[in-house]
Amino acid sequence: MEKPTDTVNPGDRLKPNESVEEKVEETAVEYADVTGQIAEVPEYVEVEDENGEKKALHHVEDAEELSDVIRQARVDKDGDRKWW
Repeated sequence: MEKPTDTVNPGDRLKPNESVEEKVEETAVEYADVTGQIAEVPEYVEVEDENGEKKALHHVEDAEELSDVIRQARVDKDGDRKWW
């Protein structure tokens, strides 16, 4: 029997003992949108730090760092932010 959690969504639970590869395979939420297409929210997102080391950022716990990664991805080689 699964233990009760203190989160509404079981996909919001942290999994500190799993490897990066195991974490990024997890899905936090899967649902059909209004068009019937399946939408998935990953539990962890794999990113590379400035040393080239891979790490898994949790979609809730690490939301601020994930936002920073997304902002960096939208900066061109001159450091100008590009919105598309």
